[in-house]
Amino acid sequence: MTLKGKLKAAAIFLLAAALLFGAFFVSGKTVLKLLYPMKYSDYVEKYSEEFGVDRNLLFAVIKTESSFNPNAVSHAHAEGLTQITPETLEWLQMKLGEEDEAVDLFDPETSVKYGAFFLSYLLDEFGNTDTALAAYHAGRGRVNGWLKDGSLSPDGKTLAEIPINETAHYVRKVNKALNIYRNIY
Repeated sequence: MTLKGKLKAAAIFLLAAALLFGAFFVSGKTVLKLLYPMKYSDYVEKYSEEFGVDRNLLFAVIKTESSFNPNAVSHAHAEGLTQITPETLEWLQMKLGEEDEAVDLFDPETSVKYGAFFLSYLLDEFGNTDTALAAYHAGRGRVNGWLKDGSLSPDGKTLAEIPINETAHYVRKVNKALNIYRNIY
């Protein structure tokens, strides 16, 4: 084969490799967008802005909590997209001065509103995303107890260890989703 033929073959090979890589990258991103959608984005944008929460974090929590199923109900009786329990809803309504309002957590906008407010509250209280996520999952009281335990929290502000495997898994899962949302959108 002549030098010109070798160069032509190399150019064709590189072009084909670039096209395959591009197709894989685009299709891989497309698959991730299907697995990590931005459903209810109007509500997420509205309430993440209103309560000062990273929209990607709110999407990650919704993905982890309910996989965007507005009718989801957990074994703990948490409801809706953001999986708020009726007891937590009452507490959140009190914090917002909305105690007498009847709301439906299966309504996507309502669920996103209270989930965003709850995340905002926990982020303000704990000052750390992982600790706030642990509190979202396991409860504020439990996490405050963990922070008082020097073997779990040497500084009393962050958790070096989350003692409940289910909560530790939850925090990892939300962080994974958060990283994916930040990278694909």
